[in-house]
Amino acid sequence: MDTRRFVLTGILAATLVAGTACESGPSSEGASPSAPSAEEQAAQQEEQRRAAAVESARFQVASYDYDAAVKTLEGIDSGEAQELRDQAAAGKAETVVWEDNGAISHVFVHSLIVDPERAFDGDHMQQGYLDYMVTLKEFEAILEQLHANDFVLVSPDDIAALDADGQMQYRDIHLPPGKKPLVLSQDDVNYYEYMEQDGFARSLVLDEDGSVTNTYIDAEGNEHRGAYDVVPVVDRFVDEHPDFSYRGAKGILAVTGYNGVLGHRTSESEYSDDPDIAAKQAEATQVAEALKQDGWVFASHSWGHLSMTTSGMDRIRRDTDLWAAEVQPIVGETHHLIYPFGADISRVPPYSGPKYELLQDAGFQFFYGVDTSTPHWMQRHEGYLRQARINLDGLTFDRDLAGRGFLDPFFDLDAVLDPARP
Repeated sequence: MDTRRFVLTGILAATLVAGTACESGPSSEGASPSAPSAEEQAAQQEEQRRAAAVESARFQVASYDYDAAVKTLEGIDSGEAQELRDQAAAGKAETVVWEDNGAISHVFVHSLIVDPERAFDGDHMQQGYLDYMVTLKEFEAILEQLHANDFVLVSPDDIAALDADGQMQYRDIHLPPGKKPLVLSQDDVNYYEYMEQDGFARSLVLDEDGSVTNTYIDAEGNEHRGAYDVVPVVDRFVDEHPDFSYRGAKGILAVTGYNGVLGHRTSESEYSDDPDIAAKQAEATQVAEALKQDGWVFASHSWGHLSMTTSGMDRIRRDTDLWAAEVQPIVGETHHLIYPFGADISRVPPYSGPKYELLQDAGFQFFYGVDTSTPHWMQRHEGYLRQARINLDGLTFDRDLAGRGFLDPFFDLDAVLDPARP
């Protein structure tokens, strides 16, 4: 997990303590305070390091990363550090191995509607937003209820990994009894051009302290920065509820490339006449690095939001090459593929054939479709893992409102629904 927030907290705390000591210490009238000696500076730096380490370990204990917490506290001899070591030991003793990795659910959303009045304004886009999106208010309520119902976010890399023989094997997930692992993902983290006037966040950028935040332009044209979409909303929630995250995990971000990535118009094939494209690529890369350090995982969503089911080999190959050329340099290599439209290359039978071979050669090991016929579905076979995802959107909401009750294990839909939804 990323410890930058805790480092900054420790530095700030130590700085304030040092500043207070200077202001309240003895001094002669008119005399300027003397600069700290090298030894004093070293002592202050060590105190800052220890404070940051304790804060980091506190988060690690709360997020079930007990061994990491003990390692973080190495060399720190204080009552607070010992208390955290004791908590880590007690927490580790309490945990059990999750009984069946094949029974882990995976839920996903698209970009969140910040301003329902603009999204649901009766134009030709309204029905699509109603069908495939949830509002910011709905998503925040969903997180609250998932947490209350003992779900814990896990990374897919915590679920399984290839062994030395290239075989996909499940990994042990250690959680307290009653806690349930859950994968979260977001599709199309691109902030497409067509959404710009409809009440959505505009991009992901770095804040002054290096945290990832959203830009958002309101109906009057004023720009804001804050938690307006999935990433900063989840980040803030995990900061407040670290027990909602297994060892710092957040979720999977699925990105295409034709409108650029993360709200930055980075595609050289689409924006070749933009003289600032190199700067936009550099900024997007910085944001992507910060996301990966803070528990987020990237997945290919294809370059052009391509149906892998109906597209031929030549088209899939061109699209895969474009993603590797324009998106991978920004977000880095990934072994995760989230199918656009949920259009898998196979139904239930295990993968085989030229499409799978092409995708395997491109480095993909984890594949994600869509299925709301069951709360969870997984297929582990030789060199890959397939997992079905549940779309949290208007389509699934409508089916449950008609009496299906599929979402009941996750949250109370009546309590989640935004009254601004038509």
